[in-house]
Amino acid sequence: MFNSSYITQFLLLAFADTRELQLLHFSLFLGIYPAALLGNGLIITTIAWDQHLHTPMYFFLLNLSLLDMGTISSIVPKSMANSLWDTRVISYAGCAAQLFLFFFLASAEYSLLTVMSYDRYVAICKPLHYGTLLGSRACVHMAAAAWATGFLNALLHTANTFSLPLCKGNALGQFFCEIPQILKLSCSDSYLRESGLIVVSACSGFGCFLFIVVSYVQILRAVLRIPSEQGRHKAFSTCLPHLAVVSLFVSTGIFAHLKPPSVSSPSLDLVMYSVLNLVVAVLYSVVPPAVNPLIYSMRNQELKDSLNKLMAGFI
Repeated sequence: MFNSSYITQFLLLAFADTRELQLLHFSLFLGIYPAALLGNGLIITTIAWDQHLHTPMYFFLLNLSLLDMGTISSIVPKSMANSLWDTRVISYAGCAAQLFLFFFLASAEYSLLTVMSYDRYVAICKPLHYGTLLGSRACVHMAAAAWATGFLNALLHTANTFSLPLCKGNALGQFFCEIPQILKLSCSDSYLRESGLIVVSACSGFGCFLFIVVSYVQILRAVLRIPSEQGRHKAFSTCLPHLAVVSLFVSTGIFAHLKPPSVSSPSLDLVMYSVLNLVVAVLYSVVPPAVNPLIYSMRNQELKDSLNKLMAGFI
């Protein structure tokens, strides 16, 4: 029987037991992590450098890239270090900090994606009111609200999670610290308070998802009424990257946390379940921040042109 007051460190789930596979994991993340930083960094630099991109859509995209850089940086470096040095240890304070940062940045990103759907809705469905509804002050306020919502949400959940008594060991079933894994270590019935907060957050998240869906239904109806094919193509080209990012973010998160009973059944082979758990975790925590810059740079001609000009200036 463990007591949380005596826990000074947690043991993260290892990607592999053999040294060769550990180094392979390190090498894969060593490729993904700098690529994610480079891609998001280029988007931030391009938007900040090009005056033509100082619009609400690109302002929100800049914030999205900042959040993506923070999200992947909160978990990948520690995982890489553990594989390189053949260890699973993370300190109690380090685990709390990692959980807070990841939850904060992921929550803020989801809120920002909701704001970005509103931006696209106004731009396409109410273009004459775009400058009024999305002025510079309104954009700053909405972005700040997204960051503040994520911060307060993460602070509340982190403080509540780490206030629970832990009596089921210190081994986590994930390669980074997250709330469901900490709750599994808590004493019986002591996790109900945090579970209630998770339900409230889930309802809030569903509300954001519903808002995004309704926004895009209205956008689709408006786009289909555009008489020219060129106009429809331009409207779709500004919406598809955001819709793709939202779909990737939401689908991987849902699949990770709402696995069907057959996937989490104790009858499954333990090794296979661990592998599946790791793959799903990578899909929703590492892949979106790395892929988002590629999605936006491929589908947005304005951004590609500005990026080419920026790169040409350095050559």
